[in-house]
Formats: sequence, C-alpha cells, structure tokens
Amino acid sequence: MAKLLAPFNSKAALWVKGRKGLISHIQKQMQSNNHPVIWMHAASLGEFEQGLPVVELLKKQYPHYRLLVTFFSPSGYEIRKNHPLADWVFYLPMDSPSNAVKFIETAKPSIALFIKYEFWYFYLAELKKQQIPTLLVSGIFRSEQLFFKWYGGFYRKMLAFFSHFFVQDEGSHSLIKDLVKPNLISISGDTRFDRVLTIAAARKQFDVIEQFCGNHTIIVAGSTWSDDDKILQHFTKVHRNAKFIIAPHQISTERLSECLQRYPSSILLSTYETLDPSIRDNFQTLVIDNVGMLSSLYYYSTIAFIGGGFSSEGIHNTLEAAVFGKPVVFGPVYDKYLEAIEMLEIGAAFSAETALEMEDLLNDLLNDANKAQAAGDAGRAYIQSKAGASVSILDYIQANRLLTN
Repeated sequence: MAKLLAPFNSKAALWVKGRKGLISHIQKQMQSNNHPVIWMHAASLGEFEQGLPVVELLKKQYPHYRLLVTFFSPSGYEIRKNHPLADWVFYLPMDSPSNAVKFIETAKPSIALFIKYEFWYFYLAELKKQQIPTLLVSGIFRSEQLFFKWYGGFYRKMLAFFSHFFVQDEGSHSLIKDLVKPNLISISGDTRFDRVLTIAAARKQFDVIEQFCGNHTIIVAGSTWSDDDKILQHFTKVHRNAKFIIAPHQISTERLSECLQRYPSSILLSTYETLDPSIRDNFQTLVIDNVGMLSSLYYYSTIAFIGGGFSSEGIHNTLEAAVFGKPVVFGPVYDKYLEAIEMLEIGAAFSAETALEMEDLLNDLLNDANKAQAAGDAGRAYIQSKAGASVSILDYIQANRLLTN
C-alpha cells in the first residue's frame, strides 16, 4: 500500500525510501558493535516519548549497554533519528521470517521493549525462539482489538511471545488476564507521566516567545488539525486583546499556509524572529513552523487547547500542558485516552462538541480565574500522582536480572 501511495503522499514516500536496502544498512552500521544491546521499538514519535523514561533509567543503570531504537513511522524516525541517547536509530524492516532472523542476529539484543501497542508476529516469534526477554511497556488493550474477537487467534498467539506485560490500567489487565499467565501482567501505569514531568523540569525558555506573549492572555493550541482551526477561528477574531500560539500537527507548506489564512494578524515563528522588535507587537497569532517547541510552549499559556479532538484522529497529548498547571480544553473525540477521561472527571480538563460550545467554555475559563486555577492545580496534582511507572519497570528488570552489569 505504501508503495502505491508514495508518488502522491510524502509520508508514504519516506516510508518506502527508508526501507530500501534497510537490512544491509543495519548490518553495516552494527557490524563492529561489541557491546550488549537494549532494543526499543516504537510506532512513532509519541510512543518513542513514552518509552524514553524507561531507556533513560536503563542507560544510567547499565551504562555499558548500547541503545537501538526502531520506528515504524516516518514521523517518528525523521524527528528522532539523531537522538543523543540512541546509538542507532532505524526503521523497522518489514515483518517477515527472514527479516526477523537477520535483524535479530545482527542486533543481538539482550532485551526488547515494545511500546504501547506494537505487535509484529515474526519479530516477536524470533525473540521468543531465541529466549530474549521481551516486554510490552505502557500497554493498552481495548475490547474492539482483534485479540478479543472470535477470529483473532493469529493475534492471540503473539501475546504468548511476550515475557511480561506492563499495562496502563485495570481494564487492560482484565482483558488479557485469561489469555496469558496472570503473573506475566503488571499494572504499572503510563510512562508518559514520568516523561512530561522530566520535560517540565527541564523546559526550554524562549525570549522571542516571551516578547510575543507580554502580559496578554495566551491561548496555546497544540497539535491542531484543520477541523480544530475551524473551531478556533471565530474565537480568535472576536478576542483581539488575547494572543494565540498555534502549533499545527503537521508543518507542511500547505498546512502552514492554511493557518496563516485562517487566523487574524498571523505570522510564522521563523519570520517573526527576523523582525525588528519594535514591530513585533503588530501580530496577534504566532504559527509555529518547527518541531520540538510545543511541550515547552504550554508553559506560556493561559489556557491550552489540545488538537485532534474535532477530527477522527482523536486528541493529542494533554499531559504536556497539564504538567504546567494549565487548564486544558479539547473536542469530543477523546474516548481512547484514559488520561483525558480521568482529567475530565476531576475537573482538570473540559470538552466541547461544537465551535459555539468551545467559545462558551473558553470565555468561562477566561472570566473565572478561580475555576481556571483550580483546573490547572488539579491537572498538575493528577500527573504527580501517576508518576513512577518507569521505576517499576526498572525494578522488575533488576529483580529478574534481565540485564546484568
């Protein structure tokens, strides 16, 4: 499918290009390695960030190990292919018996960490065959997945290949407890809580952003899609005293142009940075045209709008904003995200189904400082209460001597 789409889709083209001669490339890059290897596989950028707290702890505890990271998606690989913690970053070769054997014989991992919901039959089978410990980190299971269908026998076989499951919640535990041995399942929570706490502690400061914000009310809209922009558009036009920072989920030329056309008095960050400071106040909306700033940008927000909730994709990361004690708002598509559901229940987040409802919600939070403060405080406390999943996984690895010094 990716090959068929490649001429028409830049992401598919990167996916195809990245896998040409991939096995040979991996063999060449790793042929001189004489260190033991930790292998982490993530579907994309979000899952990489989810697994990062675990491998950070492992690298500190076992410094002589090397870290191999593989991605399925170009959006993860292209952004993190030069990450300083990783010794090698590759696309995962297509799942086949021969690729699995060649890859694992080349990498020789001492342990394999699959993040959240990555299941590749032949890789998992080969890891099991070679008795390499294989852990599912921050796993999440839902009843609609193929594992739990009467015709899902092939998928259920993959569960038997894992050495241990670290799942996020009781619901996931209940779904798989009859399919695998109970002692192979731990409810560890979600490692993303550890990750956002680390990011917040080391947040980046941006002088240019601080100048843009000044003393204004600031709405940061992160990871937005076109449908999110349509919802916010009218609100930005009738709140000329507020300022807006828009970070689209994709920063293609087309998406950036769309944002500039849709939002009033808007400018790309890269252009804004070149302006004389004396004329920067003329702009109401800053459109972020790079990757990597968003998690720190939420610090500057009065209210954080999380994109994806008005599209079929579903919302993006709510925790990056909540960790700074900011009230969080999003659209109606959030049902697959436990943290969003729990934040709504405790009053740390708010959801709206229409543009009019979103405007009323934003106005309510802007006009009621106590409500906004209480929501932000609740979100920050919620994240702090959920920390520790990464340490519990490290403790398991140490207690069972899955890695050695």
